[in-house]
Amino acid sequence: MRKIILGCLGITLLLGSCVSQKKYADMEAKAKEAQDLLNSATVKLNTCLEDKAAATSKMQTLEDQNAFLKANNQDLINNMGNLTTLTSKGADNLEKSLESLKEKDLTIRKLNDAITRRDSVNLALVQSLKGVLGNLDDEDIEISVEKGVVFVSISDKLLFRSGSFNVTARAKEILGKVAQVVNNKPDFEFMVEGHTDTDPYNSGVLYDNWDLSVKRATSVVRILQKDYGVDPKRMTAAGRGEYIPVSPTADKAKNRRTRIVVLPKIDQFYSMIEEGMKDPKIN
Repeated sequence: MRKIILGCLGITLLLGSCVSQKKYADMEAKAKEAQDLLNSATVKLNTCLEDKAAATSKMQTLEDQNAFLKANNQDLINNMGNLTTLTSKGADNLEKSLESLKEKDLTIRKLNDAITRRDSVNLALVQSLKGVLGNLDDEDIEISVEKGVVFVSISDKLLFRSGSFNVTARAKEILGKVAQVVNNKPDFEFMVEGHTDTDPYNSGVLYDNWDLSVKRATSVVRILQKDYGVDPKRMTAAGRGEYIPVSPTADKAKNRRTRIVVLPKIDQFYSMIEEGMKDPKIN
């Protein structure tokens, strides 16, 4: 009986020992599972904290950029206001410059028109002179236009004897033809210039070549006035002596000459400009 009781106690103890180990194993498994969950949660928490820090930094950067853009936007608004003012002033200045250019262009066109008309008148004058004097040799008389002025150069051998200021009969014929042209051109004035060579004047009646050149010029204008009716108010007599030769190396005979310089009246030239201003094409 005692053996049966001891056996039952042994079996009871053995069964109790087996139940405790199983629970322990279950608890240990649950503890491990909880630890794994804790570790996973810790990792996720650390990740979230890092993401939060990155988001906070990015938000600060965006806020800084937003503030910078706002400041830039205000600067642009201010600059646009200044640019609008400058553009308005620039437009005004450009308009004034264009008006000034138009006025200058108009003036240039008026002057060109007047010069063209003057040149046309000069050309007609040259043709008239060549028409009446064309039967003479080119060496004795030359007609040219320089800088808008007509020059008629007559060799002294056709006008005067050597050292004399008395006009020859042959010269009066020539001067008569010149007078015929200038009388038909009342809008022109002219100057008669006497020129000599470098040989000194030794006749004794006059002082020097200055005197001789002046006397020859006055002899010519006097004949034009008295013999051919040229208005003396349109003429000027001038003596140039030997100081304006045809060229430094020219033959002395070429330097001895009387030159008639045909000049358009200044007021006539201005009248051409005024007439040009009335031209509808210009206005």
